[in-house]
Amino acid sequence: MIKNNQLDRRNFIKKSGLALGATAMSTSLLDAKNKFGIDNEIKIGLIGCGGRGTGAVVQALSTTQNVKLVAMCDAFKDQLDNCYDKITNPEFTDWSSDEPKNLNPKIDVPDSRKFSGFDAYKNVIAACDVVLIATPPGFRPIHFEHAVNAGKHVFMEKPLAVDGPGIRKVLAAAEVAKAKKLNVVVGLQRHYQKVYTEWVDAMHNGAIGDIITSRVYWNGAGVWVRERKPEQTEMEYQMRNWYYFNWLCGDHINEQHIHNLDVGNWVHRSTPVRAHGMGGREVRTGLDHGEIFDHHFIEYEYEDGSRMFSQCRHIKGCMNRVSEAFHGSNGSAPKPGILLGKGGEKIMDYDDSEDGNPYQVEHDKLFAAIAAGEYKYADAENGANATLTAIMGRMASYSGKVIEWDEALNSNIDLSPTSFAWDANPPVMPDANGRYKIAIPGLTTAV
Repeated sequence: MIKNNQLDRRNFIKKSGLALGATAMSTSLLDAKNKFGIDNEIKIGLIGCGGRGTGAVVQALSTTQNVKLVAMCDAFKDQLDNCYDKITNPEFTDWSSDEPKNLNPKIDVPDSRKFSGFDAYKNVIAACDVVLIATPPGFRPIHFEHAVNAGKHVFMEKPLAVDGPGIRKVLAAAEVAKAKKLNVVVGLQRHYQKVYTEWVDAMHNGAIGDIITSRVYWNGAGVWVRERKPEQTEMEYQMRNWYYFNWLCGDHINEQHIHNLDVGNWVHRSTPVRAHGMGGREVRTGLDHGEIFDHHFIEYEYEDGSRMFSQCRHIKGCMNRVSEAFHGSNGSAPKPGILLGKGGEKIMDYDDSEDGNPYQVEHDKLFAAIAAGEYKYADAENGANATLTAIMGRMASYSGKVIEWDEALNSNIDLSPTSFAWDANPPVMPDANGRYKIAIPGLTTAV
């Protein structure tokens, strides 16, 4: 799929078969080794036991299929233990109900199948049928590649990479997954949320005419910060505080704003051809804020000339908004579920009060397909598409330059470390004052 390390946008879309919705493939039987009957136990392995990993495994275990968690791993043993203690507590409750949810009948993870360290993922993948990948995004290409090479179905959180080389690795693994008829669901859960699917379908069917402009937002106060401890190596500190280092997170435009950028691409039924914009660090400038920006504003251009205007911000006390809006030749879509005609009349007002939680729905659909021996979900290509859109935006704000899609895709800037070890140096190191080098628009090379 990749020749001389070069892909162009047209071949990226063609070869990856990008479906800019929840990707449903033609149903076909899996190979015998991947086929499950209704009474066959589906063994689950969890890679990454933080907050999102804990949520993902609870959702997987809350499906109606005959599932069992058999293996877990995390880079940090204490994080694995905390997750295990939480989900095996008979009084455990989650978002779905205030009633205790006893998951213990679906959990069989003895100490011999609890693994920690950088290579622990290999042991989990070997032990299960379905892999849940919820590590920091910088590890996603490595873990996904190993899982599909081993013939495992996959749920993986977004984003799927932090740089061009990672995107190319994901695309190559996605082709292997399709060839093996392995179901892959990515945690861009809006594709499994009915208010979005109905809204986007209506726009695709011409409800507001041709899409001219879109506006997408993830503006909020920011996320957690984890303080440095004296006994930590630099590698451990950055791993614990992973949100603030690009080799692990890719900046918040990648880690969070990807959701909104993905919806923009979905509605446009395309990917941007280029991007330019601005960003910086104005408020979140502490030593513990690593190297990422606290705001980005990006203008994306599509091949048909339409534009997507993107805002994301991590600053307290400002206007908060996490949403998408679209303007068409015959109307507008001011927020999910709402469509207005050219004269302002309401032509859609979707009530989602009875809809299921999309985080649960994506697992329900994945495990139902696996249990039935069906091949229905191939989300990796769309996840790569959304991730590269976010990475291209970061490249634009860091450099201050116009970034072409093909440049971002074929970039040889690899953010990963040369060695994964607790005593190894990460790709970025602090100076004598504890500060990290920050991108300077106009000077920084980002592609």
